[in-house]
Amino acid sequence: MKGKVIGVGGIFFESESPNELKDWYKKNLGFVTNDYGALFEFKKTSNNEKAYLNWSPMQKPVSYFEPSSKPFMINYRVQNLEGLLKQLKKNGTSQLGETETHSYGKFAWVLDPEGNKIELWEPIDEVFTEEHKNETIQE
Repeated sequence: MKGKVIGVGGIFFESESPNELKDWYKKNLGFVTNDYGALFEFKKTSNNEKAYLNWSPMQKPVSYFEPSSKPFMINYRVQNLEGLLKQLKKNGTSQLGETETHSYGKFAWVLDPEGNKIELWEPIDEVFTEEHKNETIQE
């Protein structure tokens, strides 16, 4: 099976004052915030399971976005990360660094043709469901 993007997993961006920004979004737009930003829950249409998107303002400057000079990074949810990385390599796109594995999924990074760093995430959503079952999550 070939790998492919199946959705957006996160929006990460530089902020002059991430805590104040999170407070503004909480007060004015109803975000339920945590140390990383806010977690949005949704249902997968294929099987009705819970899935998540992370919104995260990060203290400027953000070295995590390097080698991109852009003030943001998009995280894409993927199916079959290894297959997708093989396709990208075949098409001339090099992976940045090594693939990382965590309790909540596998991650890899590439740059698009305009120098935007892209984070590819093969998620394990059940970890977030368990961790946040007692929190109110945006719907």
